[in-house]
Amino acid sequence: MIRIGVLYGMEESFPPALVDRINAMGVAGVTAEHLKVGGVPMAAPSGYGVIVDRISHDIPFYRSYLKNAALTGTRVINNPFWWSADDKFFNYALAAKLGVAVPPTVLLPHKEHPPYTTARSMRNLEYPLDWDGIMRYTGFPAFLKPHDGGGWKNVYKVNSPDELFKAYRESGQLCMTLQRGVNFEEYFRCYVVNQRHVHIMRYDPGAPHHQRYVAGNPPAAPALHQRMVRDALTLCRALGYDLNTVEFAVEGGTPYAIDFMNPAPDAGLDSVGPENFRWVVEEVAAMALERALEPADAAPAFHWARFLEGGSRERTWNDPASA
Repeated sequence: MIRIGVLYGMEESFPPALVDRINAMGVAGVTAEHLKVGGVPMAAPSGYGVIVDRISHDIPFYRSYLKNAALTGTRVINNPFWWSADDKFFNYALAAKLGVAVPPTVLLPHKEHPPYTTARSMRNLEYPLDWDGIMRYTGFPAFLKPHDGGGWKNVYKVNSPDELFKAYRESGQLCMTLQRGVNFEEYFRCYVVNQRHVHIMRYDPGAPHHQRYVAGNPPAAPALHQRMVRDALTLCRALGYDLNTVEFAVEGGTPYAIDFMNPAPDAGLDSVGPENFRWVVEEVAAMALERALEPADAAPAFHWARFLEGGSRERTWNDPASA
């Protein structure tokens, strides 16, 4: 029997719905369950063929457990090795290289020394920073936000140099990025599942959490719809994420990719609504079953690069056959 485990934290609706849906599909030899784990012996198999990860970004114990599971043959959604290495500033740079529209973005040094460092640790840092050049590049309004953060935590909208410097002082030891603000007419959040399927949702990032998903999902212009699908797939295939959301702020008909490092995206029934909830449950269930039924590697190569590349899977971002 191949077991699919769902690893999660405070979520109430999505994990049980996912387990129930996989089991209701009645695939012989496959069962889904709520994952349980205690002490983990090194190099010991997890007992799961597939694990759907919804929480390890917050729990280091779970992240290390998932790496050990991947080492011993479990297919983990999403890849815990790449997720550990990824950050949002790298994502913006990658998007620019791939031809996906992103606002001009600058990586800034920590305002305060990180723990256990001193001024001598920063001797390679340019001082003073070329703030005039930085602000010319991004312009105002702009957003100061953590280079690897999430959930809109420690995000500041700044409209002037004075507001920027005040927010930067408050950022403390965090590593921040400064990004030009997009004066958007429309905003969308796109589920991307299995690097093949895209579900576009209208989204209001300024609304209360339970009201952000706006009725009327598809954008009015077919060309805009097609471009967002293409760009979302391009990004997720390049990053290797099998479950992700990509956010686009649309200004003057151009969808700017704003946030696309969400490998445990919100899927709560109360926040995303019934239509979006049904879609993501169905697609993630189908993907987990597909992973469970994939043939095992005949001779796995235990090399770091193998895990960054997602194990036995061969799809790449520019492979037309994978669309």
